[in-house]
Amino acid sequence: MHWVLGLGNPGTEYERTRHNAGFRVVDCLSRRWTCPLSSFDALCRWGVTAFGNAKVVLAQPATFMNASGEAARFLSDRLGLEAGSLLVVCDDIDLPLGRLRIRAFGGSGGHNGLASVALEMDTDRFARLRIGIGRPPDGMDAADYVLSDVGPEEEQTMSRAVALAADAVEAVLRGSLNAAMTEFNGLSVENGGSHDGEPGGC
Repeated sequence: MHWVLGLGNPGTEYERTRHNAGFRVVDCLSRRWTCPLSSFDALCRWGVTAFGNAKVVLAQPATFMNASGEAARFLSDRLGLEAGSLLVVCDDIDLPLGRLRIRAFGGSGGHNGLASVALEMDTDRFARLRIGIGRPPDGMDAADYVLSDVGPEEEQTMSRAVALAADAVEAVLRGSLNAAMTEFNGLSVENGGSHDGEPGGC
């Protein structure tokens, strides 16, 4: 069984913030696959579906970002999920807005959600898909920036990036992680890259 954990902060006040890119990708896949996140716990909300030949858990932590790993550990224990089948989706302040990057494992790069998942799972050997949100303007604190709403001038790019990231998740599930990395790494909605056609819908 594969599991896709989109990171973000719960609550309507955070829905449109840059830090919630991972939540938005899981929401997109939930609509594409008609897989409501109908199972709830104090730590997590999730749904289970099939994609191709794979059985997939779609999940969002019900914790705040810095405690995302508690949701990962809960799902792992409850459903018998292994870190090797986990794909975490999150924002990345060091990538330009809308650019994607997939890695098979690695450090947190300063992302507190990823750091929490690695801590609670006791490994960094899990795949991660990062979505670029760009750097904050000069003089703006990074924490304030990631918790600010995506501006109207950026929303079209971000919406298309979320759909493209959902395509990337499907590519990981459909084939190999290496093939998905070749297709999507460095890809953004502006450059088209090697991805064939427009992003799928949400």
